[in-house]
Amino acid sequence: MKAILHADKEWGIGKKNGLMFSIPADMRFFRETTTGNVVVMGSNTLKSFPGGKPLKNRTNIVLYPDGEDRDDCKIVRSLDELFAEIKKYDADKVYVIGGAMMYKTLLPYCTEVLVTKVDAVGGADAYFENLDENPDFMLVDVSADVETNGYTVNFCIYKNNNVKEY
Repeated sequence: MKAILHADKEWGIGKKNGLMFSIPADMRFFRETTTGNVVVMGSNTLKSFPGGKPLKNRTNIVLYPDGEDRDDCKIVRSLDELFAEIKKYDADKVYVIGGAMMYKTLLPYCTEVLVTKVDAVGGADAYFENLDENPDFMLVDVSADVETNGYTVNFCIYKNNNVKEY
């Protein structure tokens, strides 16, 4: 399992249950990386999508303890149920996509974290752990600066050297 996100200079990842930046290169990277794969999210992330609809062309698994079953995505009610569902898929094709609590809970189980770092401060009210200060994670790849939509971004890959089993 991997995590995918964008973060500002302060590791902020969201504001008012939405993204802080509109960065076409980041959205394209997210879409190309996750399409045809499995995305794992919390209920607030699902609610943040247009019309509260899951992402197209992906298997959507949503941790939603009090949510109703839906035909358009897989609702799981507990972490145990989530892990049982995730085990049905190739771990390299499973991506945690938010929100902050899902990232915090599932980070130890992720082999990699794909971070689009934005060289700006977005006024976040939700944050991701600073992987540069986490001894379990190592930056293994970083792109050259990419200028897009008025922002400078870098596409980074962090490897977890202490992955927990689920």
